[in-house]
Amino acid sequence: MRRNKLRELLNAGRPTLGTHLLSTWPTLVELVGAAGGFDYVEFTAEYAPFDLHDLDNLGRALELKDLTGMIKVEQTQWTHQAMRAIGSGFQSVLFADVRTEEDARACVAAVRAETPGSGGRMGVGMRRDVGMVLEVGRPAYVEALDQVVIALMVEKAECVEDLDRILSVPGIDMVQFGAADYSMSIGMAGQFTHPEVKKAEQRTIELALSKGLHPRIELHDLERAPEYMEMGVKHFCIGWDVRILYNWLATHGRDMRALLGEDAPPAPKPVTTGSVY
Repeated sequence: MRRNKLRELLNAGRPTLGTHLLSTWPTLVELVGAAGGFDYVEFTAEYAPFDLHDLDNLGRALELKDLTGMIKVEQTQWTHQAMRAIGSGFQSVLFADVRTEEDARACVAAVRAETPGSGGRMGVGMRRDVGMVLEVGRPAYVEALDQVVIALMVEKAECVEDLDRILSVPGIDMVQFGAADYSMSIGMAGQFTHPEVKKAEQRTIELALSKGLHPRIELHDLERAPEYMEMGVKHFCIGWDVRILYNWLATHGRDMRALLGEDAPPAPKPVTTGSVY
């Protein structure tokens, strides 16, 4: 079974750094690995079209570049997408839209083996993670499932209200606050930096740290990283392929039109910096 680099870094108390991809083109995973500096790639499947062959091909690229793969899965697909992603070679799952303690327990169960003492629901499968036939149902498979890194999104008002109980569920490793969803859930859509939103984010970070969990922050750029580091955060996921493309195209398209002596298109919609999702 393949080593889980992200798990090893968490166990060693070291910082971790990832980046987001919405594209299923495996070459982009290879480029992340070639760029250096990153420990893992988050495939944000909640927002992207994909099929099961895409997951297998992403798994191959992750192995090629010795990167851990994290998949962000939507609320109605926790069990199925977690199972198929792990089987393809992903070693971390980020569960969206958690609302209750029962939800959190269901997320942990979707990842762990169905064996005495684990509380899991993951069975045996002939998939990539076990070499199709090489480690099927063996102890190494159970151990690998125990090592899968489980991350939860804290992004709903109901979740924040019951956060202490949710973060007390055994098996959770990482916690991420989602300002966009949270602001919408409390009737303040788009107000990502409203004092009530920032208060909930700070509480999430402080409570996670007090329970020995690892808060993770998503950043568009590096501007606000020191602010979070001062709070004790050392796990970050920076940049999205689609946002990088948009920013480059919006800027250079206008600049090139100006060089050609043509009227520039309307100014692109500004992209908010900092932690949003």
